[in-house]
Amino acid sequence: MEPFDKWISPEGQRLKRDLSCDVVALALQNRAGLDITWPCVIGHRNEKYKYITVRYGKGIAGKVISSGRQMEITSFPNGILGKSIDYPIMLAEQLISAYAVPLLCDDSPKGALLIGYRDVHVFTEEEKSQVMEVARGVQSSLSTHYATYRRDRF
Repeated sequence: MEPFDKWISPEGQRLKRDLSCDVVALALQNRAGLDITWPCVIGHRNEKYKYITVRYGKGIAGKVISSGRQMEITSFPNGILGKSIDYPIMLAEQLISAYAVPLLCDDSPKGALLIGYRDVHVFTEEEKSQVMEVARGVQSSLSTHYATYRRDRF
C-alpha cells in the first residue's frame, strides 16, 4: 500500500482548514482495471471509505473520471444523476455537498480530488480554484504512481 496521504498532505490539510470543509479525499482508478477506490480521506468519520469500490462512471469519482470534468453536488441526494447508493463516499461520510475535480495522468483522467461538507454549501469560484491548485500538485505524484506500475508489469 502506497502512502497516498503524503500526496495530499499537507496541502490537503491546508485546503481543509482554509475552506473549512469537512472532508478532503483522493479517489484513484486502479492501475489494473477500471474500478475506483478512495485510498485517502482527510476528515473521515469512519473507515468505510477504505472498503468502497465503484465502477467507472458510477459515483461522484467515477463520473468525474469518466467525463474528465469537475462535478458539484450542493444538496445530496437532491438533483443527482442515478440513485443515492451510487454515491457511497457521500453516504459513508454523510456529505451533503461535494466538489470534485479530475486528476490527470498523461492527459487522461485517472483520479479525482474531492472536498465535501456535511451541510448544504454553495461552492465559490475561489474555492474551486483552490481545489484545482491542489489537484495540480497531486497530479505530479499520480504520473509516478502509474509509471511505476507500467515499469514493474513489463
